[in-house]
Amino acid sequence: MNGVVVLDSSSSLPEGAEVVVHVVDGVSDEIAALREVLLRHAGKGTNLPPDLAENHDHYAHGKPKP
Repeated sequence: MNGVVVLDSSSSLPEGAEVVVHVVDGVSDEIAALREVLLRHAGKGTNLPPDLAENHDHYAHGKPKP
C-alpha cells in the first residue's frame, strides 16, 4: 500500500540490495483461455476414491501407497 512492497518473511535480502519490481496488468489472454478450458472440467469426476488427492501417484502411476 502507498507505494510500499512488503516481502514475505521467508525472503531475505542483504541491506541495501537493489531490486526491480514489474507491475503486471491482469492475466494474459493465454492464461485466461487455459483457465476457462480447465474450469469446464471442474467438479465432473464421479465415483473417485476418497483418498485420490493424497494417493494420486498410486492411482495414476501404480506406485505403492505410503
